[in-house]
Amino acid sequence: MISQADKAQRFLALHRPGEPLLMPNPWDLGSAKLLASLGFAALATTSSGFAATLGRNDGSVTRDEAIIHSAVIVAATDLPVSADLENAYADDPAGAAETMRLAIEVGLAGASIEDFADEPGIYGIGPATERVAAAAEAAHGGPGRLVLTARAENFIRGNPDLADTIARLQAYQEAGADVLYAPGLRSFEDISQVVREVDRPVNVLALDDTPPVAELARAGVARISVGGGFAFAAVGAVVAAATELREQGTYAWRAGAAAGAAAARRAFG
Repeated sequence: MISQADKAQRFLALHRPGEPLLMPNPWDLGSAKLLASLGFAALATTSSGFAATLGRNDGSVTRDEAIIHSAVIVAATDLPVSADLENAYADDPAGAAETMRLAIEVGLAGASIEDFADEPGIYGIGPATERVAAAAEAAHGGPGRLVLTARAENFIRGNPDLADTIARLQAYQEAGADVLYAPGLRSFEDISQVVREVDRPVNVLALDDTPPVAELARAGVARISVGGGFAFAAVGAVVAAATELREQGTYAWRAGAAAGAAAARRAFG
């Protein structure tokens, strides 16, 4: 068995600016085993993908559900796993710290905290930084170091303000974050500026118009994740197959199913 501390150390070492870690986001035990079998070096949970397995939209999962789900993904492979823990399921610093302690207990190598909740919306930079500081103290205060990713949510929450995003990321790094993340950044110029303005590894979310991996490497990005992208690609494949069957009465979708079944047999054997 590889210890939590060893996994966290390995996970942090994988963050090399200019050589981005490609980190997919499984949504259940089977997808974790499948992605591990395809050669990835680390995995991360997805809040939206996991919520979909419960028949819910993103933002509806409880802390207990997220922690139990994280434990399932951790147990699926020997890879380091980071968890999308939304706003740490707490508005207050003490609650954020407790979430990080629970993350360490279930063997996670990393976890993220974001500066948004449905209520009150985007936190002010002061309270947001206090929450990151408390999370970082808990993440780094025990025998195992949890790799803490601090997220600035502006660009996916209706406030595409690059200057404020950079100011937030700079505050979060000073508060102790190990990795910085502003989901929704799309242009090479904006991403490059963020990388230049901070002193921590930067994660970028793969979206339709995100620069390709080679360009993100040139910008100095250290990690690329897919969020719920893979989970909803799978949902989309089911919708396409079901629509073909119902509307056309044909089975062209079986070709994709055969490839998936073969990959599953290899991964689960």
